[in-house]
Amino acid sequence: MKKTDMLLTVNLRKNARASLTDISRETKIPISTLYEKLKSKNGTFFKKFTTILDFSSLGFMTRITVVLKTFPEKRDEMLRYLTNHPNVNNVYRINNGYDFQFEAIFKDLKQQEDFMEEFEDSFPLRKKEIFYVINDVKREGFLEDYSLILG
Repeated sequence: MKKTDMLLTVNLRKNARASLTDISRETKIPISTLYEKLKSKNGTFFKKFTTILDFSSLGFMTRITVVLKTFPEKRDEMLRYLTNHPNVNNVYRINNGYDFQFEAIFKDLKQQEDFMEEFEDSFPLRKKEIFYVINDVKREGFLEDYSLILG
């Protein structure tokens, strides 16, 4: 990654709403260069500009991370289900004896239990572990400072 790409990335990771003028002042990169880099990398290098939410302040008090292993013939169907379910926030393909890891968010424990019951009725599982997220300690912090650029 070029140094200018890294500088732009670090600034966007710190504050994706920062103006190109502010980023230009911070990085000493011309606004036109920043604009072209942002335009050319959008959708590939920068997959999505989003907001990090405090789910509990929005009334979603239960958050789980689930790791599971299913049967090979059910993987594609399960993946479609998980990626399309409105309560599922993230889905990952993983290894070490499991197929998927996903994070799901619910208003309460009852809604989460109903989801898992329906999920397990629809998909046979070989292994499953559910972890309840108690608190975010660090979230989306990678590349928020210049330490990887400076060495």
